[in-house]
Amino acid sequence: MIFRRYLPLALPLAILSCAAPSALGPNGSVAIRPSSPTLVTQGAQAFKQMKASKRLSTNATYRSQVNRVASRLTQVINLPNAQWEFVVFEDSTPNAFALPGGKVGVNSGLFQITQNDAGLATVLAHEIAHVTSNHADARIKNQTGIGLGAAVLGSIIGGESAESATQLLGSAGNIAFGLTFSRSQELEADRIGTLFMARAGYDPNEAVAMWQRFAAYNNANGSQGAEFLRTHPLNETRIAALREFLPVAQKEYRN
Repeated sequence: MIFRRYLPLALPLAILSCAAPSALGPNGSVAIRPSSPTLVTQGAQAFKQMKASKRLSTNATYRSQVNRVASRLTQVINLPNAQWEFVVFEDSTPNAFALPGGKVGVNSGLFQITQNDAGLATVLAHEIAHVTSNHADARIKNQTGIGLGAAVLGSIIGGESAESATQLLGSAGNIAFGLTFSRSQELEADRIGTLFMARAGYDPNEAVAMWQRFAAYNNANGSQGAEFLRTHPLNETRIAALREFLPVAQKEYRN
């Protein structure tokens, strides 16, 4: 099959959206916003391509842990028409991603940082929160160019896997590979993800510890730091904001 490539600035999108209202309501209520059917289809295609082109992990411990944590999370996340699928890839780069429709990838290199079930739940819940909050759709609507759906999916995935996925779907060019989630989207995913993990029975205090480990890894590795943090910038301001939100998440955990 031949996939068409588009010039990134050839034509503008007809409509640019304003910032979407927060998916996080008062007292910890969460609005679930399904992605567009187009993005769900593209996400499934990209994930299928990745499974065919990347080495799948045979580590039984990693796979068992992902299945165990994923089972608990998906029971408390009511994403309409979700086709949940969690796959561990043999890749030393610490990274994880969730695509519209419920396709989730975890690199084997992530486990050195997550260390335990609660750490893994922190990352997976954060990534899934980007999906349930419709952040990818919002990013597309606030960019110019054609074919950005594929390129935004590529930036979500990150690294070499992004290139193969974007080539499959049709690329808007390198303009989209630098896209990151906005500060408000990251804060929202932090908070909603913490609520998801708390509802699944994981202590939300573990989220702060996990993000601190991730930041320490990135600082220690300099330019070779985690791909995840290049697309999900992390700093003390975000960690402080998460600490401030912990009482709300703790209430969910105790319930």
